[in-house]
Amino acid sequence: MLMGVLLLGLALAVSYRAEATRRGLAQGRSEAVLMAQTAIEPRLNGLAIFSGLSSAETNDMNRVVDTAVRTGSVLRLRLRDLAGNIVYANDNGKIVKQTTNNGTDLGEILGAARGVVFAKISRLNADSNDSGAKGPLAVEVYVPLRAGDPRHLVGVMEVYLPYAPIQADVEAGINGLYRNLAIGLALLYGLLVAISFAVGTRLRRQIRVNQYLADFDALTGLPNRMRFQRLVATEMERCARSGQCAMLAIVDLDRFKEVNETLGYDNGDRLLDALGARMAAHFAAHGSVARLGGNEFGILLSNAREPQEMLLELRTIIQDEISVDDLRLSIESSIGFAMAPDDASNTDVLLQLANTAMLEAKTHHLGVVRYHPSQNHFDVSNLALIAELRDAIDADQFVINYQPKVRIRDGSIDAVEALVRWRHPTLGLLGPDRFMPLVERTDLIDQLTDWIVRRVLEELPQFGPGTEDLAVAVNVSSRSLNRAGFANKVVAAMDGAHIEHSRLLIEVTETVLMSDPVRACAVLSELERTGIRLSVDDFGSGQTSLSYLSTLPVHELKIDRSFVSDMDVNFSHSAIVNSIVELGHNLGFSVVGEGVETLAVLKALAATGCEIAQGYFFAKPMASEDLANWLERYIPVGAFDFA
Repeated sequence: MLMGVLLLGLALAVSYRAEATRRGLAQGRSEAVLMAQTAIEPRLNGLAIFSGLSSAETNDMNRVVDTAVRTGSVLRLRLRDLAGNIVYANDNGKIVKQTTNNGTDLGEILGAARGVVFAKISRLNADSNDSGAKGPLAVEVYVPLRAGDPRHLVGVMEVYLPYAPIQADVEAGINGLYRNLAIGLALLYGLLVAISFAVGTRLRRQIRVNQYLADFDALTGLPNRMRFQRLVATEMERCARSGQCAMLAIVDLDRFKEVNETLGYDNGDRLLDALGARMAAHFAAHGSVARLGGNEFGILLSNAREPQEMLLELRTIIQDEISVDDLRLSIESSIGFAMAPDDASNTDVLLQLANTAMLEAKTHHLGVVRYHPSQNHFDVSNLALIAELRDAIDADQFVINYQPKVRIRDGSIDAVEALVRWRHPTLGLLGPDRFMPLVERTDLIDQLTDWIVRRVLEELPQFGPGTEDLAVAVNVSSRSLNRAGFANKVVAAMDGAHIEHSRLLIEVTETVLMSDPVRACAVLSELERTGIRLSVDDFGSGQTSLSYLSTLPVHELKIDRSFVSDMDVNFSHSAIVNSIVELGHNLGFSVVGEGVETLAVLKALAATGCEIAQGYFFAKPMASEDLANWLERYIPVGAFDFA
């Protein structure tokens, strides 16, 4: 830094010196021009001085120049004609006349003869034809001489002015500048040192903060996920050497989102901080607690004995009331844990297994759950399928199969349900159970739903004669139903295909309705107003509120196949089907029984008063061309003989 300031000072000093020289030349030039205008030009006769000066002019010039030389204001003065020849000269205090051009500084002389003033710093007697030792520094100036009209040039004045007075004046100014420069540079250096110290201090502090944040959570002060993973890896190495076991648990705070939304994120952070401190204090003697992110915490216990009991005790401690913003809160938790090396000997795998157990505890409200292989519903093949889904949609690998829905009273076809299949290039034909749960967890479900609706509307007119009023049912997921503009998109597709709105039946499950009831009701109402019919699929397997169901613009209930398929032998399921049929009729809905595979089940379903049946007893799902052939051959036989 000091070297930089010194180099800056040197550069400024050189610049100041150059500026001082320029000013000295400017001052000498001004003095010479003034001398030419006031002392020389008035003494000329107004004619070009090719032939020299007259005796009177010479004597007059001698008096003026002699006075100037004696006072020290001029060192030497020469007059030249416009060709550069000397016609008058004062050298070393003596008046001499030279009539030959010595060729020295000819460029400046001829330039002055054209009206340009030239000035430079030199020494007296420095020219090659000058005699005597070199004299003092001087400002050598060549000034054009004019007479009358400023454009009338008559000759050139060559004058040497003493540089010492100018230099003294310049030196005084530049010394002041150097003093101010030194003071300014010293202040600049001090300021830079102060800034450097402040920045360095701040950077060192930030480095310490970053080092801390690399290992610890900023909110709770607990180890973060990265440090926790290293702690787990170290513990697993210890277990491998000692043959002992370790327990890794993941704690998730239930319904924590409600705390944030109700009390605000600041209070949510206070709750996390307090609970983190509570857990850390509980395991301070024999374990490590970390915040993994959000409302999840990790717990690592060495050589844990009876981990289930310890975690149940922890769950009770978490649930103890805590004061937040003058409110007494009690929050529950879901805890999953895995043991090393029994469940896994790899850090990442052990974390994954503990997380799987935690999800099992959270999903089924079990409190504390140890990992078991039966809980792992995900595998690498599923991840590969998800990666292939986008290309499958673009490559048109999906196909639609249709299954008829039959009116029980007369055997006529009420509608057909569209069921999507994936014609996988290597795995063959995959049913929806294999890939739909995966698609519904991604935004690809919107693309697939759009494709299904578009394909169904394309194939609907191809079902053959007599099917002009046949309706088709399409299943819609919660992600698609709750998307903004879903209803408008479906209506636009139907209008573009010139299909009557009444020929489309949108099927949604109870879980779809309950995921966002307000939004679902709004979308269903928007669809119903356009003439599109609506059906609740798999009814009885979810938790739909009956009061909420009565407000929905629904036309049809489809009883879940798990109740219908064995209702002829299962009294409980038969009672449930009877209740749903009665409920649907009382609400003004038609009712469909799915999973009808035998005549006995059909008879039992008919006995409940259910209007429509669907299942393998009538037909399996089939491609559109096969459906057209089936419908052409199908002959309603009137009411089925149940005698």
